[in-house]
Amino acid sequence: MILTDQQIRFFQTFGYLHFPSIFSSQEIDEIMHEFELSIQMVGRGNLHDGTRRTMFGGPIEHRAHLCSLLDDTRITGILGGILGKNFNYASGDGNFYTGDTGWHPDGNWGQLFACKLAFYLDPLTIDTGCLRVVPGSHHPNHWLRSKPINPNDTLPLFSLDPRDLPGQQALETKPGDVVIFNHDLFHAAFGGGQRRRMFTMNCTRPCTTDEDLDTLHRYLSVHSAGGSQTRTGAGMFYPTILDTADEARMIHLAQCAAVHDELFPEYRRAVKREA
Repeated sequence: MILTDQQIRFFQTFGYLHFPSIFSSQEIDEIMHEFELSIQMVGRGNLHDGTRRTMFGGPIEHRAHLCSLLDDTRITGILGGILGKNFNYASGDGNFYTGDTGWHPDGNWGQLFACKLAFYLDPLTIDTGCLRVVPGSHHPNHWLRSKPINPNDTLPLFSLDPRDLPGQQALETKPGDVVIFNHDLFHAAFGGGQRRRMFTMNCTRPCTTDEDLDTLHRYLSVHSAGGSQTRTGAGMFYPTILDTADEARMIHLAQCAAVHDELFPEYRRAVKREA
């Protein structure tokens, strides 16, 4: 997949893109099966009772089939078109979501540094917990960022429910769709059930300058296995994604793995990692 100039311009302006039906019904059935195996075996999904969110790290990293999403030209085309062809894969999270998720960004980088590629595994509408975004809110001069307003406090401020925040866009999705958005974009979900399945691939642009490498160090100090004090057995990533990687995949893994080793040497992989 190659993004058009219009799609790239849309993402730069509004901070997100929605790709309907990227995967066929057969493909997404297999992805859902593999996700369920992962969250049940390593994510404590068997203990999920709907009272709170269940989350686990590296959702594509535990099963060889899911690892291959990082080799899929549809996925690499989307990420490469936004972040550059040698983008960094920086892990992600897998979830059973419960209830509402208030307005928030995942980062405050003030630039296009990191994106989230999201897979929603249940049909979601505006009334059943679909992703909502505030287009353009990734820009530093957007009113959500330039004025001291918490979008979750609109009821006392404006007598307005946060789910009715002006200027938002509801991205209704079906299994097989993919959404990508800038980490700085404000987003939320309202009205969802107690077991909404969703997983992400977090990615950054490749770092070629000292300034970018410094930003990657700061990013991984929080958004990483070591940042959450989690031992993967393979440093930054869980072993399967490394053990099944070819040279093309390692382009997307090597830089984050190396920086993570610098930040958290106690989690460094015991065997030598081939770049």
